[in-house]
Amino acid sequence: MTSRSCPCGLPQAYEACCGRYHSGAAAPTAEALMRSRYSAFVKGDAGYLLRTWHPRTRPGTLDLDPRMRWTGLEILDTSDGSAFHSGGTVEFRASYRGGALHERSRFERVDGAWVYVDGEFVR
Repeated sequence: MTSRSCPCGLPQAYEACCGRYHSGAAAPTAEALMRSRYSAFVKGDAGYLLRTWHPRTRPGTLDLDPRMRWTGLEILDTSDGSAFHSGGTVEFRASYRGGALHERSRFERVDGAWVYVDGEFVR
């Protein structure tokens, strides 16, 4: 990954990929939102993470560990989550220095925008 490539693993530059969502554009699919949320974790953008969290499940605050070093994202499976759906799931593996997080995340549309609802860890 070059310094300008997007942390989410797609070949575009950050600004043309997840950066546009972090700046206010709406993610068109649940997978795009998942990728942008991963990039927000990499960048330490707690505000974006809270804005894209379902109001029903969103925590009051989010304290990110500045020492956490995310090293890669692998999308393993997606179900629904396109412009034609009101919900969807994305299964992913997010690697970090010292381990990996494997989760199946649920997403829903709220006022037309994709938001993260919750997730379950996969073993």
